Amino acid sequence: MTSAPPSASPWWAPHVHADRRPRLMTRNRIAASLRAWFAARDFVEVEAAILQVSPGNEAHLSAFATTAIGPDGAEHPLYLHTSPEFACKKLLAAGEPRLFSLGPVYRNRERGALHHPEFTMLEWYRAGESYDSLMRDCADLLRLAAETAGTGTFLWRGIEADPFAEPERLTVAEAFRRQAGIDLLATVAPDASTDRAGLAAALGEAGIRTAPDDTWADLFSRVMVERVEPALGRGRATILCEYPIPEAALARPSPADPRVAERFELYACGVELANAFGELTDPAEQRRRFAAEMDEKERVYGERYPLDEDFLRALAQMPEASGIALGFDRLVMLATGARRIEDVIWTPVAEFPSAEFPRAGSPR
Repeated sequence: MTSAPPSASPWWAPHVHADRRPRLMTRNRIAASLRAWFAARDFVEVEAAILQVSPGNEAHLSAFATTAIGPDGAEHPLYLHTSPEFACKKLLAAGEPRLFSLGPVYRNRERGALHHPEFTMLEWYRAGESYDSLMRDCADLLRLAAETAGTGTFLWRGIEADPFAEPERLTVAEAFRRQAGIDLLATVAPDASTDRAGLAAALGEAGIRTAPDDTWADLFSRVMVERVEPALGRGRATILCEYPIPEAALARPSPADPRVAERFELYACGVELANAFGELTDPAEQRRRFAAEMDEKERVYGERYPLDEDFLRALAQMPEASGIALGFDRLVMLATGARRIEDVIWTPVAEFPSAEFPRAGSPR
C-alpha cells in the first residue's frame, strides 16, 4: 500500500520556490548587511561548535540530544546547542572584546508561525559595555534591515511598526500595570523570592484565569502571553526591560532595584525579536540559578540537562559584558511581510503531520 500524496506542494516544487525566492534573496542581502555593520564596528565573527555538553539550562527550552562515540567506542551524550551563548562567553573569557555569531541553533518541541526546530540566531557581545549599548544596536539593526529590504514598514498579521522610529522603552512592571492593572513588583522581594498567592489574586482581579498548580512563573508567563506581548511593538518597536530576577537566569541584578535584572526583550508587530542581558559573571550564583531552572524542568518535563562545568569555570574569568540574541529569521519575516517563519528559510525541516508543537521559546 502506498501512502497518500501530501496535500500541499513541497517547498522545493519549482512554482513554490519561485514564489519564495524573492524573500530568500532579501534574507541573503540582510545577512550581508548585518555582517558589514558588525565588521565596521570591530566585531569578530565567530563560529560556535554546535555540539555541546549542555544545550543550556532554561526550564522551558528543549534540546535535540545525540551521542558521540569515541575512538575507543565509549559513548558520550551531547546536545545540539539552543544558542551559541556558552561558547561565546568562553571566548569573552579568552579575551575577545567584541564578537558576533550568525548561524543555526536547534530547539525541540517548537514549530509554528514564529517557531522552527532549526533556525538562525544572531548573537553578539560587547565586553566592558552596558546593555544600554545593545538597545542602540537594536535600533540601528532594525533600520538597516528595513533599508536593505527596501521597506518603510514592518508587518505581521496586520500589525505594523515603523523600523525607523526610535523604539519605545517600557519596563515589565509598567507593562503589567498598563495592560493588566497588576503591581508585579509587589510580589517580588529584594532577595528574589516571590509571592505566588499575591500574584494569583492579582490575576483573578484582572480577569485572567489561574490554576491551583500554577507557579509564580506560570502566572507571570500567562500575563505576558495574554495581555502584554500582543500590545508590544505596535507603531514602533518596543524595548521591554527590567525583568524580575526570577525571569532572568543569566542576567545580573539592576543596581537600582535588586528585584529586577538587566534584561530586555525587543518586540516589533507583537513579535519577540531579541533577548538581551547585562551578563551575570558570578559562577556560584549562576550555578544556583541553573540548578533551580533544572529543578523546574524536571518537575514539568521529567528531565534535566547537565551543567557545563567548563562554562562555569570560564565565567569566573569573563569580564563585565552585555550580550544579546536576535531571531534572524523573524527579522527577515517582518522586513519582507512574510506570513510565517518557514517562508524565509531556504530549506525548512521536514514536517511530521501528527505532531503538535507548543508555541514556546525565545531567541535566547
